[in-house]
Amino acid sequence: MRRLGVGDAVVIGLGSMIGAGVFAAFAPAAQAAGAALLLGLGLAAVVAFCNATSSARLAALYPVSGGTYVYGRERLGEFWGYLAGWGFVVGKTASCGAMALTVGYYIDPSLARLIAVVAVVVLTALNYFGVHKSALTTRVIVGVVLVVLVTVVLAGWTGGHPQADHLTPLTGHGAFAVLQAAGFLFFAFAGYARIATLGEEVRDPARTIPLAIPLALSITLVVYVAVAVTVLAVLGPAGAAGTNAPLVAVANATGGWLVPVVRVGAAVAGLGSLLALLLGVSRTTFAMARDRHLPGILDTVHPRYGVPHHAELAVASVVVLIVLAADVRGAIGFSSVAVLVYYAIANTSALTLGRERGTRAIPALGLVGCLAVAISLPLNTVLAGLSVLLVGAGLWAYRRSATRRKTGRSQ
Repeated sequence: MRRLGVGDAVVIGLGSMIGAGVFAAFAPAAQAAGAALLLGLGLAAVVAFCNATSSARLAALYPVSGGTYVYGRERLGEFWGYLAGWGFVVGKTASCGAMALTVGYYIDPSLARLIAVVAVVVLTALNYFGVHKSALTTRVIVGVVLVVLVTVVLAGWTGGHPQADHLTPLTGHGAFAVLQAAGFLFFAFAGYARIATLGEEVRDPARTIPLAIPLALSITLVVYVAVAVTVLAVLGPAGAAGTNAPLVAVANATGGWLVPVVRVGAAVAGLGSLLALLLGVSRTTFAMARDRHLPGILDTVHPRYGVPHHAELAVASVVVLIVLAADVRGAIGFSSVAVLVYYAIANTSALTLGRERGTRAIPALGLVGCLAVAISLPLNTVLAGLSVLLVGAGLWAYRRSATRRKTGRSQ
């Protein structure tokens, strides 16, 4: 039923974007570029806009679940669809680890990993028994997070002793640093493509979706700029880079009364994002297993609860390992590399569409932006991301070769 208007689509987009990322991404971005993270934030928003627009065009042509896993397969070939799906699964699994660790560091830094593991286990159990984040819950979460962020900004400027010289220089770290900051901050925009998949739910999708995407991204960017400027002005680039919970640090600078509010807001945002991510990754894992791109054991639905329980348990196990072995910044960087490759494939798929589907300038800019930002992230995360993508490509080649041998023997 087509019942959502532009305002509804914008709220859904805000609910998908404004979450735990805003609590976690500014620290590594400040470490990379100092005050120039503000330029990186603008660049990340441009790349996100291009990616979402390309996804919207493709979703209009292929209104089925699967995203770039489907678009790449249909426009570029089976391998590219598979690689997009693989990149989504590994990238978003790392995102789950980053979200869980963010919850842990904001609640209690001394117990961050334990809290993160407990969060993953509890939310996996909720997904296992069919308890998912509803549209109403999404609205409540985005409302709570916005109230917390606005309160932090107001408190920072009225009681945090902000200093204007903390906001400069914007160009002192160079273009490469700005690109790296954009890679980290791209993580905070995760979820924007949810608007692109609303084709079957909105009224007049040809008009509604192109309007909702820039509106939601613009509102998100305004919120993020306000928070980023506040964090930099109060803490300075070095102070922002030196903590895994920069908004708590801002709250402490205002006298400490706001700290519990920020901790609760971060926990709500992180748990909401983590619940949705665990759900999405496990469903994509299940779909790829069903298509025999992943082990068939993951293609199993629980007879009572009707959920892909093997996929859910497998994803949760990997996320727990990430929580125990990685740090927030490493998980964010790795996730961004894999997800940027995913959207590079989406933009390349959009480039194959005719001009009647829109200008090719947007997917071309998105493709260049994705690749430039991805390779600018810290070398260890780039190598880790590319290595896992190569492993995925190797598994695809092995499976394809085995299928051909089996077909040849049967003939």
